[in-house]
Amino acid sequence: MHDADWHRVDFGRLAFAWGRPAASAYLKWLPQDFVVEEQIAFELSGEGEHLWCWVEKIGQNSDWVAAKLAEWAGISKRNVGMAGQKDRHAVTRQWFSLNLAGRDNPERSLFDVEGVKILQMQRHQRKLQKGALKGNRFSLRLRAFDGEKDEVEALLQTIRRQGVPNYFGEQRFGHAGKNLLQAEKMLAGKRMRLSPNQKSLYLSSLRSWMFNVYLSQRVSAGNWNRLLVGDKLQLQGSQRWFADDGSEDLEQRVIDLDLHPTGPLYGDELISGDTPAEELEMQVAEIFSDWIEGLKKWRLKSDRRALRLWPDDLQYRWLDGEALEGLSFEEGQQSVLEVSFILPAGSFATMLVREMVNLKAVQRTA
Repeated sequence: MHDADWHRVDFGRLAFAWGRPAASAYLKWLPQDFVVEEQIAFELSGEGEHLWCWVEKIGQNSDWVAAKLAEWAGISKRNVGMAGQKDRHAVTRQWFSLNLAGRDNPERSLFDVEGVKILQMQRHQRKLQKGALKGNRFSLRLRAFDGEKDEVEALLQTIRRQGVPNYFGEQRFGHAGKNLLQAEKMLAGKRMRLSPNQKSLYLSSLRSWMFNVYLSQRVSAGNWNRLLVGDKLQLQGSQRWFADDGSEDLEQRVIDLDLHPTGPLYGDELISGDTPAEELEMQVAEIFSDWIEGLKKWRLKSDRRALRLWPDDLQYRWLDGEALEGLSFEEGQQSVLEVSFILPAGSFATMLVREMVNLKAVQRTA
């Protein structure tokens, strides 16, 4: 690996699986250009002490919405559960659970918050836990598309068959990578007034970036979606993984998308081994030895993450561009590419888009 500083977030250095895309477009020119819906893997029972609310929000922060729901229900915000944060500059539909033990449902008509609607209310026995999702369904509109349509369609067919690198997205690291800077202050022992959620976010951003660097090395080597001796393998549709045991069918199962190679989420466990996959993990660990020693002191548990992100039900269509304030078209840029797909929880739609087009910056006033 090169000796350049990998300790700062720079997505321009991360390798592309199918080559840097030639086409460009805008994403999130309007909140309606990025629609995401949570998918849960179970039915709500209709009874219990927790009121689950199916909420649509536009241009609002999930944590802020949770506080507004708590205020409406007359409970503490700590009694509101959600699976995770959703994009602010988007239309998102997600579940929140409110602990209303011994209490009636609040009146839905009294919830009056700009940009937020309660679409459905139903009781359930349990609180919604962080990360407790099957996945998310996305519908994205890429505006002012500039490029060859047949080329991006071919890319979409490749992605449909083989997936994309499962990088952590830029939102994991905060604006200009500030989450890493905050985490480094924590590791240095600087006194900071942080909530438990902030501490968790900052520390996990460190190992998220280390994972991205490891994955980028695998992409550059062309084996991010192939079996490398010593890999730990994850079952499709599951969080379970197991070590390469030399079985003859493993390589074909990876090709068939039944198994996915994984990369390290570094933490408190020592890294050892002499297989190619383990040696690469140790090489990346050497670059970030200061971070890893710090994570051990914070007792952050080691884990694994699939290297490959495979979208389910990937569909696309072309739409005519509409006149929007501030968005001017040049000749050949009138088209809008609408793409929809389902991704497992914890993955990032923007990392799929990254393999399709170069995103042009949207200037925001707020």
